[in-house]
Amino acid sequence: MDSDMDESSMKKISRKRPVPGESVRKQVELFKGRPFSVKGGEVNFIQEEDIRLESTRARLANVLKRHEELKERLSRDSDKMIFERLQKEFEAARAAQTEEICLDGEQWNDGLLATIRERVHMEADRKAMPGETSMLLDPHFHGKTTYRVGTKLICCLEGARIGIQYETYFAGEPCELYHCVLESKSFLEKMTVIEHTVPFFLPIREAENDLLSSNAMKFIDYVGELLQAYVDRREQVRLIKELYGNQIRDLYHSLSYHIIEFLLDDNDCRVTVSVRYADLVSVLPTRVRVLAWPVHPSKKISTVATMTSIPAQQLPPTQTTMNRKGIGMLGSQSGPARLSYAEDALRTMSLPEAYAEIVLNLPQAVQQIFPPTVST
Repeated sequence: MDSDMDESSMKKISRKRPVPGESVRKQVELFKGRPFSVKGGEVNFIQEEDIRLESTRARLANVLKRHEELKERLSRDSDKMIFERLQKEFEAARAAQTEEICLDGEQWNDGLLATIRERVHMEADRKAMPGETSMLLDPHFHGKTTYRVGTKLICCLEGARIGIQYETYFAGEPCELYHCVLESKSFLEKMTVIEHTVPFFLPIREAENDLLSSNAMKFIDYVGELLQAYVDRREQVRLIKELYGNQIRDLYHSLSYHIIEFLLDDNDCRVTVSVRYADLVSVLPTRVRVLAWPVHPSKKISTVATMTSIPAQQLPPTQTTMNRKGIGMLGSQSGPARLSYAEDALRTMSLPEAYAEIVLNLPQAVQQIFPPTVST
């Protein structure tokens, strides 16, 4: 009796216990019931891949949103306070200046930088001496002089500090100001960066370690190039969003804008643009890849009589070699087609100019790569 009850209980338990892999098997069965169908000489693909793509796109959009929030949080109030304080210092230094010297070419050299260092240290030593106000001042060394080198303004700040203010521009219009303050304990010791308003994602500390101790002038120039190139790339992206935002999808860029990617949807094809800059002082990209493929591959598929007249290298990338119920052998291509004219434009033009060139010539390029087919 007990054994019968035990056996009955075990059967109930076994019926309730899921079989390992059962849920996976059911999902496979479900998908097996929804294959693509062949109709009217065309292959109609079920949009399972599109659903997964939309899900991936939604997750990417969420990541990009969090990326922007993190960037904003890293640009915290303390950084803004540093900028405002340094800006006031530079304005005060310019207001108190006795002269502003503009330097060109070879006038900006290591010897001049050494003179500036000597000035700030002598001024600091003078102020540290008792009764310094009654001392006769040498106007050569104690005059308030600022130096302009291109878009850089170099000032002697209080406390044996040298301040560099960087002006940035885009299309001839002024953009942000940035600051870098250098200090050394004595005239013979190396200088260090004690404060700056350079964006945190630009490698100013690496430049300090590599250049400042050995060639301070080169360090000052490099930081200026770094900032101007960053602003230039950033403004190019801002401009294409402003001008062509309704045509561009899924635009992504790194913090320093040395990686830029976006998707362009056309009526006949989809184009992905990927741009890379070899270094952070580049304004034009060094690695460019522009790929295109048909939006609706099934509309490009025809019978064997039509397809045999088209070179294999011109077939849309999503077409695969098939032989099903007399549909015919279709050409194949391992990947989407590259738009060489678009890549050349991106290498030689600014991003907005190159984008306009791409859109202008896209219909003709698509016609050549993906010629229209006639169904039979």
